[in-house]
Amino acid sequence: MNRRAQAIVMALLGGAILKACLTDVYLRYVKEGLQPFLLGAGTLLLVAAAMTLYYDLRAGDEGPGHAHHESRAGWLLILPALAVLLIAPPALGSYAAGQAGTALATAQVESEFSPLPPGDPVPLSLMDYGTRAIFDEGRSLAGRRLRLIGFISTGPDGRPMLTRMTMACCAADGRPIKVGLAGQVTVEAPVDTWVQVVGVWSSRVEKDPVNQAHVPYLEVTDWQQTTAPRRPYE
Repeated sequence: MNRRAQAIVMALLGGAILKACLTDVYLRYVKEGLQPFLLGAGTLLLVAAAMTLYYDLRAGDEGPGHAHHESRAGWLLILPALAVLLIAPPALGSYAAGQAGTALATAQVESEFSPLPPGDPVPLSLMDYGTRAIFDEGRSLAGRRLRLIGFISTGPDGRPMLTRMTMACCAADGRPIKVGLAGQVTVEAPVDTWVQVVGVWSSRVEKDPVNQAHVPYLEVTDWQQTTAPRRPYE
């Protein structure tokens, strides 16, 4: 790969990173706090591409007798850049959730759970609901209507589950938070569909077959389809 080709690859990679940051696509892959670092990396790649092209044009093309073998493997670096620029792969979904055990097994648990805030229904993250349901045995949830948002995945019994992915740094370490759906109201939506579920705490608890961790359940009273949140990960 000659210098001009290297400049093209760097420009594409830098442009892909900047586009992802400016359109919130980066939130599908990394945590929000990493945006400044990605913006800096994308800008540096564009500057390096411009300087490489500038100095190459000044030096001129190599003359006869100076030809050398150019590896084509470097062009493979264009593929991830084009994927982000043209396709924008989605955030982790039901397939990834089915391959990993629930993150509640490693959740940081408070010694005391504070009372739920006012509101009816009370909006809760899946992690907050899960930790209160499992480690507080639902004491702080009893008697309250709750609203959870997540995407649909398939449980081990073939029934739908409400799921949200969580990550420490990037999508590579993403883990699912799983909440089973119980009650007379059935959530009928395809997998990976984002839904808003309203319900009450259920004492039902099952084991995740992947890591044998506890999976809490919610007794559903109402649900509706919704759009994916700006930040798909908790």
